[in-house]
Amino acid sequence: MPAAACAQFGASMGEATEPVAAESRARQDQFVADNLRRVFLQIYRIVGNVDDAQDLTQEAFIKALQRQEQLKDPEKAAHWLSRIASNTAIDFLRRHGRMSLAGLEDAPEAVSGEESPEQRVLRRERRGYLEDGLRLLSPRERAALLLRDVEDLPAEMVARVLNCSQATVRSHIANARIKFRRYLERRKA
Repeated sequence: MPAAACAQFGASMGEATEPVAAESRARQDQFVADNLRRVFLQIYRIVGNVDDAQDLTQEAFIKALQRQEQLKDPEKAAHWLSRIASNTAIDFLRRHGRMSLAGLEDAPEAVSGEESPEQRVLRRERRGYLEDGLRLLSPRERAALLLRDVEDLPAEMVARVLNCSQATVRSHIANARIKFRRYLERRKA
């Protein structure tokens, strides 16, 4: 093929792939927009720090988008992303061995409609109870409880994420629920 013809073919192929790339980018942007808040909150609940959760949320999305070709069933994308987010947060805790709940007031928050001052105070109070209760749990108990009760993952999946047996997951969850229940009972008293 002559050089001029190759250049023309390359140019026309570039033009043909631009709409495909733009469509792919738009799908990625929508995927991030649809899941950003949920993933951030999931990671925050595990690591307990807004700054770390923001960084880890970005890391989780980068991992997911780099591996999006591995996702066979788009219907399972949210579950798949949750698993990536959980693993990213748990790996962070393993590396750093810490958790400090601080700065949640800076976290993005969805507020439906106008909220009265009383409703804001009650929401902050409930959030404070949750934060205080989560502080009582070990990182593994906290992760198991959040993955099972908040993210609604089956015990088998939680065991895979935490790299332990289902019996250990059930033990972590039971211990976490007992600690949390005792904490709430003390708060009422």
